[in-house]
Amino acid sequence: MNVYSMPAFSGPCRVLEFDKEKCVGCNLCVDACPCDVMIPNPEKGGEPIVIYAEECWFCGGCVQECPNKALKLIPPAKQRISTIFRNKETGEEFRMGETVRKTDR
Repeated sequence: MNVYSMPAFSGPCRVLEFDKEKCVGCNLCVDACPCDVMIPNPEKGGEPIVIYAEECWFCGGCVQECPNKALKLIPPAKQRISTIFRNKETGEEFRMGETVRKTDR
């Protein structure tokens, strides 16, 4: 059986929270991210811009690189994000063993 995972967001995905008082816009967090979730802010000294929040692996590399402790991760459990799995062959979608819906292929 071929199964893959896809996120099912219930609202806007916020993976990072920046403290504007502490962030100096050094962009070390941008460089540390293996997924390129953020881009540098074009305004000098501004916090990075999160453009691909859904790509975040929640590895914490950005948080660890920040010299001023200006950002924190917001894990999926606190975002009310659930994962739906889909069987590639049948299109059946399920969550934690229960069928959510069947889709036509």
